[in-house]
Order: sequence, then structure tokens, then C-alpha cells
Amino acid sequence: MASEQHAAGTPAAPVIPLVGIGTDIHAFEEGRELWCAGLKWEGEGPGLAGHSDADVVAHAACNALFSAAGLGDLGQHFGTGRPEWSGAAGITLLTEAARIVRAGGFEIGNVAVQVVGASQGGGASAYWMYVDVPTTRRGAVAVVVRPPGIAGQP
Repeated sequence: MASEQHAAGTPAAPVIPLVGIGTDIHAFEEGRELWCAGLKWEGEGPGLAGHSDADVVAHAACNALFSAAGLGDLGQHFGTGRPEWSGAAGITLLTEAARIVRAGGFEIGNVAVQVVGASQGGGASAYWMYVDVPTTRRGAVAVVVRPPGIAGQP
């Protein structure tokens, strides 16, 4: 790895990336739309219960960003005590989380999210997608895997 030089000729300290881990979980709720990774999943059964649109991918990414920067968590910034965020789209929350993190003096490199959940509709399926969210230079990768037998499902 080549080292950078300061103007005075002394080596610059290496840049050490900060890494955060974010998780999110929601119960299913009849009558709600299912949003995951900024996408509306038509015909995939009930949506997820939540204060906002309950997009677990966007919420986990927000929590990862806040965790890496040491700036709290999703509930602190957008929780039920903040009625202006009621019903907000997950991508809107993710965009605002990125703004908060950048305002704190941090640069965002990338975000990777893996979602594992029970399918309400039957067999196993996997979806690979590239989600182009306006919060990172490289986008976010989401892997949604719904194997049978998870969370007590047959």
C-alpha cells in the first residue's frame, strides 16, 4: 500500500474505515404494503408493521451508518416520538441518515445489507438486486433470501 505524503513531506496517517452494523426487524401486518430495499413488493403478502413504511433494508442501512459514526440509532433520529417521520419512505430515512452522518464529518464508502425473513407465500426464493440509493458512492447491495423453515415456518 502506497502511503500519502503531507505537504511538509511527512507520511500521512493511514485512513482507517469505520464500520457499523445495523439490524432491523418488523412483524407482518395485514393491510400494509410490503416495502423492502426501496421497492414495493406487489403480491408478496402483508406488509410490515412500523412507524414508517417499515422497509427493513433501509432501516438496517440507517442503523449501520449511525453505528459507524457513533451517532445513535434509527429510533433516536426517526422514532415514534418524531411524528413528522410517521409513514416516511425508508429511502427518505436513508437519505436523511446519510445527510446526518455527513454533517457529522464522516464520508460514506458503501453499505451492504442482508435480509433473511419468513415468506408468507410458500417456497424458497432468493432475489439479488443492486439498489441505487443516493447515500453512497457505490450504492448498496441487498440480498433477500426467504428460505422455508425460518422463524417457525414450515
